[in-house]
Amino acid sequence: MENLRPLCLIPMGKTGSIKKITGKDIIKRRLMDLGFVEGTAVKAVRKSPTGDPTAYLVKGVLIALRKEEASMVLCVEGGVSNERGFPRGD
Repeated sequence: MENLRPLCLIPMGKTGSIKKITGKDIIKRRLMDLGFVEGTAVKAVRKSPTGDPTAYLVKGVLIALRKEEASMVLCVEGGVSNERGFPRGD
């Protein structure tokens, strides 16, 4: 069984593979529109000085999410690059 964890708990510099998005439909749709879809690799890149939001690299684009939003994205740490060559696990 996969060890799912919220995106907000993926350590800086590490990559995860998105497995599920939880929460209200409108927020799920927004996250999916930004590229946070099942099977996509996402890398935690940088936290703001206050700790929130955090910047994530997804499909070659740097996107900042607040902890509340990032907690809705469930991942498995150690993502694998896909056919388009997006972030690979460390």
